[in-house]
Amino acid sequence: MMFEKIFPKIHQEGYKFLVISSIITLILLFSTDLFGYIFILISIWVYYFFRDPERVVIDDEAYLVSPADGRISGIKEVNGPVELGLDSKKFTRVSIFMNIFDCHVNRSPTKGQIQDIFYKPGKFLNASLDKASEENERNYFNIIENKTNEPIVVVQIAGLVARRIVTQVEKKETLKQGQRLGMIRFGSRVDVYYTQRKTMVKVGQNVIAGESIIASF
Repeated sequence: MMFEKIFPKIHQEGYKFLVISSIITLILLFSTDLFGYIFILISIWVYYFFRDPERVVIDDEAYLVSPADGRISGIKEVNGPVELGLDSKKFTRVSIFMNIFDCHVNRSPTKGQIQDIFYKPGKFLNASLDKASEENERNYFNIIENKTNEPIVVVQIAGLVARRIVTQVEKKETLKQGQRLGMIRFGSRVDVYYTQRKTMVKVGQNVIAGESIIASF
């Protein structure tokens, strides 16, 4: 258990980056000490960035858990995403900003079935900006919750550095609470939209994917 906390497994997306950085590190160590040591630190960061630790999920449909590690950057009452045909419905939107040191594996906030997955190409603005929800590259998961039969929407939003949104699930797949949805490579943001619940977080608060409670009945 302690070993897994210190050396968690890494996401499959990270293996090629770790191999590349390790090879460069070995080459530089044989040619120049300084840059070799620098790339040792870079390789450690690559491993750390792509970590995919196990999480202790509450497994209770009365609660929504955080879909991402990071800091709550915004809480707003908004119309739902037009891309999913939900723009006539009011939602609470909680935005979670992930910096380059946060774990970037994203998880389902609730139990339910994926009604739709929609990818939208876009810009690569700073993900902490409010307009990133409408202008940046993003990927939508429309999850129909088991308990309420209402949509819970998770949106992966690429940021300044991010250039790859990875999806691990498929349309019509049945999800467990805290199940992995995918990841975003490098700094980015995740939005979660919901109705009928009381928000349990505040702006500036740090949250952990699959564990921190975002909202409850």
